[in-house]
Amino acid sequence: GRRFADKLVQVWLLNGQETWILIHVEVQGKRETSFAQRMYTYNHRIGDRYNRRVLSLAVLCDGNSSWRPTKFKSTILGCRIEFEFLMVKLLDYKEKWPKLEQSDNPFATVIMAHIKSQETRRNQQQRQVWKMSLTRRLYEQGYQRQDVLNLFHFIDWVMKLPKGLEQAFLQEITEYEQEQNMPYITSAERIGMERGLQKGRQEGRQEEAQRLLLRLLERRFKSPVPTEVYYRLQQLSIEQLEELLDVALTVDSLEQLLASLPE
Repeated sequence: GRRFADKLVQVWLLNGQETWILIHVEVQGKRETSFAQRMYTYNHRIGDRYNRRVLSLAVLCDGNSSWRPTKFKSTILGCRIEFEFLMVKLLDYKEKWPKLEQSDNPFATVIMAHIKSQETRRNQQQRQVWKMSLTRRLYEQGYQRQDVLNLFHFIDWVMKLPKGLEQAFLQEITEYEQEQNMPYITSAERIGMERGLQKGRQEGRQEEAQRLLLRLLERRFKSPVPTEVYYRLQQLSIEQLEELLDVALTVDSLEQLLASLPE
């Protein structure tokens, strides 16, 4: 099926050397058996497409400390392929927390938010405390307003809170901004409005993906989609639905599609 790289950027070397390389950054949130092979496939396809050298970097965001893929090997009848790529494990930064706190690099805040989102998965009260602490840090670091907004949106995305704690968090933000006379993030009302619009757009995309997938299945197998499949599709996220669109083009039966549905 079709595959898409997470991020591909063109860069120039700082020493002034005239060269052109492509950097492929792949962000991976969970362990995947074929991940190293996929990194090789991306590297090869990107290099073939642009006829340039490609630097591949994997950013691993999972919680498995022992999973650290950096190499893909394949050998058959004397033909050998060996591909090595760079890897960063965000989990390792837990041991470097003091350095993250001292850093004024915006990505330090991103890593801190990711680490605390994993640590507080089963403790929402503690997550609220850390979410406010990291948000307050944006002001203390002296970032420009747009940088504060961009970083806050990331923190807000990875450190979601249940409704009651979320309201308390928004109230705390509002009071803090009033004390600092720095209304960067916004009032609680505007945050709620933005989230409502985002939710509406997300639900619209999800419904459209469901309709597209159902129509594709009906035309491909020339029969109505069983009720079981219909209800299973309603439970899937937009990302899962988009993945199934590729699967639907290759399976030979609805039974195979059912077997590929997430539990």
